[in-house]
Amino acid sequence: MELRLLRSFIAVADSRNFGAAARSLSTTQPSLTKQIQVLERQTGSVLFTRGRHGAALTPAGKALLVDALELVRRADALDHRMMRIAAGTEGVLNVGFGMSAIDIAPRAVADFRASHPGIDVGLEDMSSSAQFAAISAGTLSIGFVRLPAPPAIATRTIRRDQLALAVPIGEENPKLNRESLRNWLDSRALIRLVPERGPGLASQIKQLFADLGCSPSFLYETSDLLTVLALVAAGAGSSLVPASTSAIIPEGVLLIPLDFESATWNIGAAWLRESKDPLIPLFLESVRVPRESATPRASLTDVRG
Repeated sequence: MELRLLRSFIAVADSRNFGAAARSLSTTQPSLTKQIQVLERQTGSVLFTRGRHGAALTPAGKALLVDALELVRRADALDHRMMRIAAGTEGVLNVGFGMSAIDIAPRAVADFRASHPGIDVGLEDMSSSAQFAAISAGTLSIGFVRLPAPPAIATRTIRRDQLALAVPIGEENPKLNRESLRNWLDSRALIRLVPERGPGLASQIKQLFADLGCSPSFLYETSDLLTVLALVAAGAGSSLVPASTSAIIPEGVLLIPLDFESATWNIGAAWLRESKDPLIPLFLESVRVPRESATPRASLTDVRG
C-alpha cells in the first residue's frame, strides 16, 4: 500500500467528509474518491459508508485506520530522522587513531561531542594499517593515520611527527652530532613497543637505524606504549617514540626530538574517498593541533639527515 493512499484515507476518516478531506490535501474530491477506491480494491473491503452525515468508517475501515496511523507515524519519524542525519545532527561516527594522534584524536572527539550531542561517537586505538582496513571495510568512519594512504582513501594532512628519544632524566644524553648519536644508540639496550602493535613506528625506527648505520639491541618489549614510558621513567632504559607522545610523557622522562628526514612522517585524517557521510566534514572542523606541551624536551637541532 502506498503511503499516499493511506494519508488520503486518514484524512477522510479524520474529517468524515470527502470534500473537507480533499481541501485539506489540496486535491479535488473526484481525485480523492478515486484514491479511496484504489485502496478499497487493494484491501478487498469497503472502507467508508456515505450518508447525510458524511463518510463513516466501516468495521474494515476502523481496523485499517489503527495500522494506517502507525505506519504513517513511523514513516514520518523515519523521514525526520533521515533529515537529521543528512544535516549532521544525528548518526554514528566511529573514529580510529594511532600513537601519533594521541594528543589530537581524543580532543577532537570531545569537541565534536560537545557541539553535536545527538551523534554517537566511538573512539578506538589502532594502528594505521588496521585503520586503513577498517575504513575500506566500512567499519571505521574516519581515522588519524600515518601517511601516505591507499588510493581508495582520501586524506587531509594535519601535521608532521618525528621520532624522539625518551630517556630517563639524569641519564647521559647523546652529544649533538650524527656519529655520537649512532655510538650512543649502539651502546645501549633499548625498550620498544612490539612491532605488531605499532608496525608504522617499527618501520620508521628501522629507517632511522639504516640512515645512521647503527644496530641497537632491545632489552624490553611491551605491547603498550604507556608501559614503555613507565619503564623509561623507572630508569630501565631509553626508547624511541613519536614526539607527539609528549602529551602522555610521565615525570622522570626527557623527550629529545630527532631532526632527521628518516625520522619524520606526516599524520593525517583519512576516510573512504567515495563516502557521502555528512558527519565526516563536520568532524574535520573539530580537529585542532594542540600547542606544544610543557613536557621536558631537548633538541638536537644540529643533528640532521
